[in-house]
Amino acid sequence: MSDMNATPSAALAGNQDVEFWMKEDHHPANGTLLGFWIYLMSDCLIFACLFATYGVLGRSYAGGPTGAELFDLPLVAINTTLLLLSSITYGFAVLEMQKDRRGTMMAWLVITGLFGLGFLGIELHEFSELIGQGAGPQRSAFLSSFFTLVGTHGLHVTFGIVWLVTLLFQVGRFGLTPANKRRILCLSMFWHFLDVVWIGVFTFVYLMGALP
Repeated sequence: MSDMNATPSAALAGNQDVEFWMKEDHHPANGTLLGFWIYLMSDCLIFACLFATYGVLGRSYAGGPTGAELFDLPLVAINTTLLLLSSITYGFAVLEMQKDRRGTMMAWLVITGLFGLGFLGIELHEFSELIGQGAGPQRSAFLSSFFTLVGTHGLHVTFGIVWLVTLLFQVGRFGLTPANKRRILCLSMFWHFLDVVWIGVFTFVYLMGALP
């Protein structure tokens, strides 16, 4: 008889435990950020291989045009400025997020995305101009390694913009939840990482490549 009386109580306790576990956020405090750092380290290896490849093939012109003949440094400088500014505006967005100012934060993220789109637009224009001049990736080993390195970075920026737009929709619908804050911080690391990589590209590929 005592067992029969205990059964409903045990079931009720079990249901309460289930509800408790469903309500609790059991996401590790720094689990997402740590995992994303590991991902960034793997991305570092990819870009390191691409830089090394360019370092080996960057002077293999095969009788074709050189970087000094092809690169439009003022245009590339403008492109670099856009990406640097986008990194700054993302920093402002993170500061606003920490103050729980959703509207201002989203405005800074939109500005960041516009800078990113401007960067991609100039890069696509550059690629189009090079291909139009007969300096496509198949022309020489130099151009193959150039298009691969710069194009890979551009693909990362494209992915970052898609991620940014997705986050804007999530924050607009659900607000600054802990999960959304983690995602914004992860994208912040990714965006600043791309900025650092581009500084390497600008210096190693464009500035050094423009030397005779």
